[in-house]
Amino acid sequence: MPPAEPTRDRRGRLFVIAAPSGAGKTSLVNALLERKPELRVSISHTTRAKRPTEENGREYYFVTQEEFARLRDEGAFLESAQVFGNFYATGRETVERLRNAGTDVILEIDWQGEQQVRKAMPDAQTIFILPPSRIALEQRLRDRNTDSEEVIQRRLRDAEGDMSHWKEFDYVVVNDDFERAVADLVAIVEGRGDRLRSRRPELASLLSGLLGAKG
Repeated sequence: MPPAEPTRDRRGRLFVIAAPSGAGKTSLVNALLERKPELRVSISHTTRAKRPTEENGREYYFVTQEEFARLRDEGAFLESAQVFGNFYATGRETVERLRNAGTDVILEIDWQGEQQVRKAMPDAQTIFILPPSRIALEQRLRDRNTDSEEVIQRRLRDAEGDMSHWKEFDYVVVNDDFERAVADLVAIVEGRGDRLRSRRPELASLLSGLLGAKG
């Protein structure tokens, strides 16, 4: 059965998806979009350098520090954050336009952005993606073959800080088995995600291993 067409009779829903670096968020979101093509991802602005495989307007809108500051001062962003020394933000007008047209929107942002979006749009549904273990997280970062050892170690430290905010999200998806994790995301966007709520007891042992005393 083809996906239902967006309708102006219904305001589109907003799903915020966040994860520590290396948890597989981008791959999961891409797979979710293949399963649910009616969803739209809001493309973020960033000041970081464009990678060789990226295109402006596809992965991000790449802007200068000065242009980013101007847009932020004009109130053009729904949320903004500094990550690894670079700035990221979500355009407010794009999200509002899509939602007003009845389109469900996904934001791929970090926990700082989630807090800002939650204040601006309290009806947002928020999802945090966790790796299955610290070992798996480190291996995924190394498998990218894009970062130096110094950067990898910094990302691991920052990932622990990111993961400490998991309780602030409505849902938690564990990316242990990729296909199962995609199915979990589909369940959430289809309104069948109660079993994936962040307060479920079985997450305790996983978070103990990921965060230790900080969980």
